[in-house]
Amino acid sequence: MATLEELSKGLPLDPLPPFRPRDPNLPHAPNRKHTLTLQQKKLALRNALRYFPSRLHAKLAHEFNEELKSYGHIYMYRFRPSIPMRAYPISEYPARSKAGAAMMLMMMNNLDPQIAQYPEELVTYGGNGQVLSNWAQFRILCSYLCQMDDEQTLSLYSGHPMGLFPSQGPLSPRAVITNGLVIPSQGHCRGQYDNLFALGVSQYGQMTAGSFCYIGPQGIVHGTTITVVNAGRKYLGRENLAGVVYITSGLGGMSGAQAKAAVIAGCVGVVAELDENALKKRHAQGWLTEIEDDLDRLIEKIRTAKAKKKAVSIGYLGNVVSLWEKLAEVHQQTGEILAELGSDQTSLHDPYGGGYWPVQMPQSESKKLLVEDPENFKGLVEESLRRQVTAINYLAEKANLHFWDYGNAFLLEASRAGAPVDGPDGFRYPSYVQHIMGDVFSLGFGPFRWVCCSGDPDDLRATDAIAERVMEATLESEQDEPVAAQLRDNLKWIREAEKHALVVGSQARILYADAKGRADIACAFNQAIKEGKIKGEVVISRDHHDVSGTDSPYRETSNIYDGSSATADMAVHNFVGDSFRGATWVALHHGGGVGWGEVINGGFGLLLDGSDGAAERARLLLTFDVNNGVARRCWAGNDNARLAIERATAADARLRVTLPNQVEDETVIDTLVQ
Repeated sequence: MATLEELSKGLPLDPLPPFRPRDPNLPHAPNRKHTLTLQQKKLALRNALRYFPSRLHAKLAHEFNEELKSYGHIYMYRFRPSIPMRAYPISEYPARSKAGAAMMLMMMNNLDPQIAQYPEELVTYGGNGQVLSNWAQFRILCSYLCQMDDEQTLSLYSGHPMGLFPSQGPLSPRAVITNGLVIPSQGHCRGQYDNLFALGVSQYGQMTAGSFCYIGPQGIVHGTTITVVNAGRKYLGRENLAGVVYITSGLGGMSGAQAKAAVIAGCVGVVAELDENALKKRHAQGWLTEIEDDLDRLIEKIRTAKAKKKAVSIGYLGNVVSLWEKLAEVHQQTGEILAELGSDQTSLHDPYGGGYWPVQMPQSESKKLLVEDPENFKGLVEESLRRQVTAINYLAEKANLHFWDYGNAFLLEASRAGAPVDGPDGFRYPSYVQHIMGDVFSLGFGPFRWVCCSGDPDDLRATDAIAERVMEATLESEQDEPVAAQLRDNLKWIREAEKHALVVGSQARILYADAKGRADIACAFNQAIKEGKIKGEVVISRDHHDVSGTDSPYRETSNIYDGSSATADMAVHNFVGDSFRGATWVALHHGGGVGWGEVINGGFGLLLDGSDGAAERARLLLTFDVNNGVARRCWAGNDNARLAIERATAADARLRVTLPNQVEDETVIDTLVQ
């Protein structure tokens, strides 16, 4: 079995590792489609072989060609390490720099089979959220991360380790990561992406897959909990969701969090999932209360849980379209309202590549059709989306269902499929950012995350207690109720986090905090490391899905109404700004979350080691990382953002922000523009 020390040596070439077929006990990515010409297929092989000396080309070319033909991509399975993929304690990585060890820890956590959706294809979540493009890149990257010192910066181009370059000390990032970036005229076409991936020259890094910052589904458990709780407040006028039924779909990577979040929020969560492995995985983890594969029995279970007002999560092994149609049928026959809230978390950023399976046939047949007749497959997907929307529309109109788009491009793809989702001013259903989370982001609250690099659960307990104390102290003096409400929600979360058994993989935690909260908590962690109260280093990061990290008109910036929702200045400024304010690594991606051509997003990782410099970098970086987006949202006219940025400028004399002057008398414009 390989060791971490062996991984530090790069590609094993003398001798080559023996060929190993894919593990049949693991889930595998759908076969990737492409339209490469004969010459482009040859180019894909040349691109793969350039990682290896020419004496090995004849041997490797054959198997790489078979992978391209069989799977639509060259993954280089032969070079999969035999060492189990997981987040090892940081002290075990044979790296010259703690920053290099931290990145290796985070990357291997992303590939942990407990976490990764398709670990042997290097996919963390979302169907195609790649950590890297192939296993040769993994081996080379591990070598660079172990060699790197604190005056070098690694350049990583869409999975390809370009190399180590000289740079300055602690204020320079140790790695700059980009994924999927293409010139604008090429970035709108999914087929173009498919071909670039098949050629091995670009990849879809999602958000936290390709930036090594995923912490398992805990991150979205918290986000989904906050979303469902705030949906209850907004749509139902309820703080207590006992007896409320929430219908959704997806138990894979990101979507796997929904069942757990529903129970934490106190409602009845019903989640449809076609992949039996994913469903059983969540049940085994204790995230899913029970499983049902019969629709009639499922309806009875919903009735029982609703009547008992029992917080429970039920996984339905079947297509969500069938579930929506059954709920509509029950209402038509009996007038019974069985669901108050609804959304969807299938991977509709990739609707025709396995992200969404049509209701008309079993998944096994759909997988074959996707490869053998992609045009027919596409037609079935579009028909399935139209059927799903028809059932949802009926329930929204007749049974008072409150449905929202959960940022997976559901409404966008349904509209493209001809489903009746268009309204007079956009889509007839809101994005959850527009109605629920946009105002939370505008206050600066967002997904603040940390990983205890020692791997010791006691360190995680210590950080939980520190975060709780910091938020309690902040809440005592908080005067603004919108801010106080978010502090109360997150205090409740952190107090209950351990009992909900949220850790999968690394010893990680998430909560929502604003700029001041993130900086205060990070500095408190750093001081505890300095004093030995936390035994190992801590990596700070966030989801890119945050106040500043992402420009996406269909999700993160959908509540920006000054015409700039599709501009991408904010995410790029965060990427660049974080890089010279002390980030350990920075990442900029094209396509994360809602699909190729629809979004630019950026993120960072920051290593806390107990030094005074780490504390200074944390405060400087975290306040900018948040306030950059708050300022942009204020300029667009959001009241919560104005409140937040005025508080920030009052607290720091160095911060100066351009504030908008709103038009108060619309007749000034109306009389001119007719």
